Amino acid sequence: MDVGTIIFLVVVVGGVFYVVSIYNSLVTLKNRHQNAFSQIEVQLKRRYDLIPNLVETAKGYMAHEKETLEAVIQARNEASALLKGVASTLTPDAIQQLSGAENALQSALGRMNIVMEDYPDLKANENMMQLSEELTTTENRVAFSRQAFNDAVTAYNTYRQSFPPVFFAGMFGHPTDASLLEFDDSAQIQAAPKVTF
Repeated sequence: MDVGTIIFLVVVVGGVFYVVSIYNSLVTLKNRHQNAFSQIEVQLKRRYDLIPNLVETAKGYMAHEKETLEAVIQARNEASALLKGVASTLTPDAIQQLSGAENALQSALGRMNIVMEDYPDLKANENMMQLSEELTTTENRVAFSRQAFNDAVTAYNTYRQSFPPVFFAGMFGHPTDASLLEFDDSAQIQAAPKVTF
């Protein structure tokens, strides 16, 4: 073999290894953001499980606030149903729908908290205090998991959009960017959740 052929083979083999490393990096980053969403899913399911207990405890004290309690349960059920579909696809539309459902749930919980201010006995109820503490802890975990997910999505999108992976991403089954999990009220994300009973 002459020197030219050896150099050509080295360049071809090096190019193949480089393209394989791009593919592996795309897969790794995609798996990381999918795993990060799984962590959000765990925390959201925990929150969805706590909400019916919270509403059930409040029912005894807030009998004439039935509409508020039903709105919380309806928003919870819608968000829970969407979460099941989003977890399997993680498409931008699915993430946006989940964000909307979470906004509706947060709004319903906020209205419930405002109404509960008129019920001092409910706020002093031991079961309600325990549930509110668990809900606050879960909200903090959701925020932490959401931040980890958004960081993983940003890393994936940055790599996918960079040169030269941008040329290969579509061929390797990564045709679009992943979506961040965002909420309408960014101030709400920055602040720790307030749950007062």
